[in-house]
Amino acid sequence: MSAVPLGDDLGIEAATDLKQQLSAHLAQSDLMLDAAAVKRVHTASMQVLCTFVRERQQAGRKTGFTAISPALSDAARLLGVAAQLGFPPNDKDSNKQAVENAA
Repeated sequence: MSAVPLGDDLGIEAATDLKQQLSAHLAQSDLMLDAAAVKRVHTASMQVLCTFVRERQQAGRKTGFTAISPALSDAARLLGVAAQLGFPPNDKDSNKQAVENAA
């Protein structure tokens, strides 16, 4: 199974492209997303990711992450959606990287 790369910029400008990129994989059985390169995250893109994961979950399809960058992990934690995305619990001191536009 291959992983879909999310790229390095999930800013607000990228939210529409992210939605189009992910929508092509809605019906795929098991899917892995590669978020290792993510350096910039905006709430709009987090909403796209959460909706994508939720819709696939409701359809009985699994979505996982092969890698999660510190920026994406921090953004998910700050927005309270880490569990919804299926991220593993983090040690409080393990992620200290600042998140641009976290709220």
